[in-house]
Amino acid sequence: MRNFKLVTGLLLIALFIGRNAFAQEVKPTDSTEIKKAIEKQIKEKKAYEDWLKLDWPNLNKFRDANTKLGLPAPGEKRIVFMGNSITIGWINIHPEFFSGKPYVDRGISGQTTPQMLIRMRPDCINLKPKVVVILAGTNDIAGNTGPSTLEMIEDNLASMADVAKANGIVPILCSVLPAFDYPWKPGMKPYEKISALNVWIKEYAEKHGMLYVDFYSAMVDDRPGMKKEFSKDGVHPNLDGYKVMEPIVEVAIAKALKSK
Repeated sequence: MRNFKLVTGLLLIALFIGRNAFAQEVKPTDSTEIKKAIEKQIKEKKAYEDWLKLDWPNLNKFRDANTKLGLPAPGEKRIVFMGNSITIGWINIHPEFFSGKPYVDRGISGQTTPQMLIRMRPDCINLKPKVVVILAGTNDIAGNTGPSTLEMIEDNLASMADVAKANGIVPILCSVLPAFDYPWKPGMKPYEKISALNVWIKEYAEKHGMLYVDFYSAMVDDRPGMKKEFSKDGVHPNLDGYKVMEPIVEVAIAKALKSK
């Protein structure tokens, strides 16, 4: 009985010391800050999930802008740029390229080809462009909206091009830009799928009499990833990167307009 009391006493002392040590190590302020940070992350995650449930393809993004833009003026040869963050980043980083031209940027950051396919009617067809420049696929490879096989990406790209043609719009299919790795999902080795997807895009365009724009060859390095002078993160072009892309796509646009 004496030994039991002794052991119990020692355990209580150990617990008391441990409790005080923990209290000294994690201050109440630290605990409060951690709790607030966790609550903020949970709130943001829930808001994003709720938004996805309500408007997964983000059809509301350009609704007001599309209404304000209206139909092309007589003789206007409108060009729609359909894509993701690389496309919207284009007009943000180098707005001068779009200034004074009938170019309409409809890129949405993070989007994948199934989302863009759903957006084709409100953000492209209804705007009555002569040409649509489609630059998409890298976010599918990253798995932004779930796992995607190359066949799934190819089907969506083909459908976007077919929908454009069916509505009298000339589709320009662009190569996916080089990326050795994704900063937000490291270790995926996207360069393997990007290379294979670009081979398919080129062959599909040639087989169906469509225009193919090869940004990849002008921007890839030996790894293969994007040349460091063209990007800060290895995925999104900087100003120098866009200046490489611009004359390449304008040659294709000129060809597309001549075919109309």
